[in-house]
Amino acid sequence: MVFLGADHGGFALKEKAKLWLGEWGVPYEDVGALTLDPGDDYPAFATSAAKKVLADPDGKAVLFCRSGGGMAIAANRLKGVRAVDCTTVESALLARKKNNANILSLAADWLNENQAKTIIKTFLETPFSGEERHVHRIAMLDV
Repeated sequence: MVFLGADHGGFALKEKAKLWLGEWGVPYEDVGALTLDPGDDYPAFATSAAKKVLADPDGKAVLFCRSGGGMAIAANRLKGVRAVDCTTVESALLARKKNNANILSLAADWLNENQAKTIIKTFLETPFSGEERHVHRIAMLDV
C-alpha cells in the first residue's frame, strides 16, 4: 500500500500521483489533504502517513509540499521512518537501495509532472539491497 499526503502546496501534484498509481495498478490511500485548504499544516499529513507506514511492514508513502523538506522532517520525527526528500531519479534509487527509505517526499514547486512521476515510479520499484552494511547502518538510526 502507498499512502499519499500533501498540504496545500503539494495538493495538485498529489492528485496527479493518484492517477499515475491507478495507471500502474498500485493500491493507495490518500491520508489528506482531501480538499485544497491554503491554511492547512503539513505536519498533520506527514505524521498521518508515517503512522500508516509504520503499521504496514510493506507500506510506503509519498508526500508532497512546496519544498519537500517540511514533510520529510515531520515524518522523520517518528521512530522507524526513513523519509527522504528526492529531486532526482538517482537519489530515489539510492534511497531505496541503500537506505531502505520508506517515505518519499517531493517538492511540488521544483519538479515538473514528468520528473515527479519518474521519481515516484523509481522509488516504488526499487528494492532494498539488503546488504549487511546497510542493514547495520539502518539499525543504528533507531536508538
